[in-house]
Amino acid sequence: MNDLELTGRARTHVIEIADPPCTLHRAAAPAFLAMRAAAAQAGIDLEPVSSYRDFDAQLRIWNEKFRGQRTLFDRNGVELVHAALSEGEIIDAILSWSAAPGASRHHWGTEVDVVDRAAVPPSARVRLLPEEYFPGGSFAHLSLWLDQHMAGFGFFRPYRTDRGGVSPEPWHLSYAPVSQAALADMTIERLRKALLDSAVDGKQLLLERLDSVHRRYVASVDSPPPGTVA
Repeated sequence: MNDLELTGRARTHVIEIADPPCTLHRAAAPAFLAMRAAAAQAGIDLEPVSSYRDFDAQLRIWNEKFRGQRTLFDRNGVELVHAALSEGEIIDAILSWSAAPGASRHHWGTEVDVVDRAAVPPSARVRLLPEEYFPGGSFAHLSLWLDQHMAGFGFFRPYRTDRGGVSPEPWHLSYAPVSQAALADMTIERLRKALLDSAVDGKQLLLERLDSVHRRYVASVDSPPPGTVA
């Protein structure tokens, strides 16, 4: 991918899928659809609730959280009081659950957040919380199926474990054959260039901390386990 694709400022690497509605990297799309078809055989309706996200969409999420227009949570999922936080604490809280604009893996089109729509009661709201994927949770069956089968389609969980950066996200899948190369290409310099010309809130402090942000929230992810199709 080129600089614009890596940082979500171009969409020349992704394609639109009608059923289920989502946008994915051209190489990830057929692999995801094949995995979805296999999951259906196990009674799972594998539904993407988030896929490709461009720079402007990530910027909107960031700025709304920075301004207190969206709820902030700590690393344990406890709601925070926005007015009681310093600018640095706000940035830390955002980064625990949302990437900085330009730094999101969703820009690559290789990432997809999934649920089992068949396991969601009609009136229920999906919250995307880790406990939903734990034993006894709504998506425990989905999570177990993914553990057993997703590697065969090239997918893995980059946020499986708590590595001190992004909090664990069992719903977040990544297409390894493309995302591993994208991660290697996602340098601090490319991220800095994308942020410099943006209207991101807290820009000055974010840029001052960019080395640690990149190290902790971009580079520090789980690797694909052995056996993942590449």
